[in-house]
Amino acid sequence: MTTTLPGETMLLDDTARLRAAAEFVREHDSAALLPLLLPGLGGPDLQALAGHCRFAHAGLLLFPPDADSLRTQLADCGLAADTPSHPSVVVRERLARRHRRDPAELDVRILRPQVHGSAGEHRAVEVFALTVPPSSGLERIAAYERTRRHEAHLAFEIEHSDPLALRGLCAILVRHGARPDGGGYNPHEDGTVLYFTTPADPVRGYRRLELYAHGDHRAALAAHLDHSDEHQHPHRTAGQPAETLLRLLTGAWTTQALAAFARLSLPDAMDTRTAHRTEDLARLTGTHPRSLATLLRYLAMLGAVTQDPDQEQEGFRLTGLGALLRADAPGSMRPLALMYGGPFYRSFGDLDHAVRTGQPAFDRLFGENHFDHFARDPELAALFDRSMAASSRMFEPLPDHPVITAAAQAPRPATVVDVAGGNGELLGRILTAHPRLRGVLLERPHAVEAARRLLGAAGCGARCDYRAGDFADVPPGGDVYVLSRVLHDWDDDRCREILRHCARAMPAHADLLVVERLLPADGTPSLATAWDLHMLCNVGGRERRADHYARLLADAGLQLVGHSPLPLDAHVLHARRAAVPDPTVRRG
Repeated sequence: MTTTLPGETMLLDDTARLRAAAEFVREHDSAALLPLLLPGLGGPDLQALAGHCRFAHAGLLLFPPDADSLRTQLADCGLAADTPSHPSVVVRERLARRHRRDPAELDVRILRPQVHGSAGEHRAVEVFALTVPPSSGLERIAAYERTRRHEAHLAFEIEHSDPLALRGLCAILVRHGARPDGGGYNPHEDGTVLYFTTPADPVRGYRRLELYAHGDHRAALAAHLDHSDEHQHPHRTAGQPAETLLRLLTGAWTTQALAAFARLSLPDAMDTRTAHRTEDLARLTGTHPRSLATLLRYLAMLGAVTQDPDQEQEGFRLTGLGALLRADAPGSMRPLALMYGGPFYRSFGDLDHAVRTGQPAFDRLFGENHFDHFARDPELAALFDRSMAASSRMFEPLPDHPVITAAAQAPRPATVVDVAGGNGELLGRILTAHPRLRGVLLERPHAVEAARRLLGAAGCGARCDYRAGDFADVPPGGDVYVLSRVLHDWDDDRCREILRHCARAMPAHADLLVVERLLPADGTPSLATAWDLHMLCNVGGRERRADHYARLLADAGLQLVGHSPLPLDAHVLHARRAAVPDPTVRRG
């Protein structure tokens, strides 16, 4: 007699659902599916939707115990077992909210094994895989989600995803009974997802519809999420503006709570696995137990810690978010917390002065600009350099930029010059990814020493030269020049001067990569808008739109070739020396 264990039964059930999803994708197309999902849809509205959207995939959530089991399931359903995966931001956040879990505890990957339609169309099955190892405590989530099928959906990809078309298509869906049901932006693939619940009975178990638009459409997403909240919480609508404003007004409390958390070294005294009693944490950190409990409860509301309900006495453990404030965490954001809760926080108290005069509040408060102020305090200068490195996640795609890749594949060894490269975090990533490249780092003396130590520890110090100097000292003869988060520190005149120094140093074949946050041209919500205010108040610089940078580059004899997105709302702009007209050629 053969016994099937419960876990094996669940895997068989998941495999059956995956096989059914693949068959569904093969059999259907946009024109046939849309009226099933939206009864009564026809005429011009159907033509508009079917004309702008193509049926792209069916999505479902699976719960493999490990990666090998997932590959076996894919192969059993005739799908490519070696399909690449990346983190699923949107579904992980939805699961975390639904089950009140820390997102860092949920390992959700997204895969899109290819499937062909009946006429050979390229489609996919979108697989969200939440890894549920045996005895992991996630079995309840898997059982609930298998029953409710919240993440099962049918997706339509917008082929020309401009903002006006996206809003028009959303309006058609809502007009025919679809209800906004969340969504998000996934920076790993630069795509915006809008979910809707359809009014029809589930079509083969699919009740949700997804619109997928390439690119970052934060304005449309924000409006969509507002409508989602109205549908899910209609009783909140009347009082929502006052509640929203109150939350905004208490934002300073959040900054200082996180900064105090870091200053008191609480994250270093906690871990993500075991809850600690407040009294024990107070003893370890030299804090007042009752006051510490008040802070920890607030931090739990922010998601930096979580309260353990099973302990007889109040206990807290660190979340993945809070762990980023540990001093020893990879990519630790503790220096950012200390900067934003320290000198920059103090200057924001005088923001009205900056708005009235156009002069940085930092200069008025400290009597000098922040570069000179930090230079007088080595400890503060080192903290600032570490805080800049704390946002290094934006650099992750840069080593794969076509300009860097081409330089690495050149017949002769190429050189990357990092101008004002801080402690060498970005240059180290580039040199580590491409062993044939050489590097030159130009910085202030104290930062050069920090970069020498970091690049030496990374194993690429022998391939790097270090130059202590100013922008006037940009070394000539490089193949790729990098300006990362430099230009936003300065006004336009100083930016032109910096860019001219680079242009003079660049050989005719060289490329320039500029890393900055770009202000959106359409008013879309962006971190760049927040940093624009920060630069006004603290530095005297500004964030800019792409066309503004194009003009500054042109004034320096450089030409903007293009730009592409990076994580954390950053972009990399690619520029080259502008073509010089041949004086022997007469104009007609």
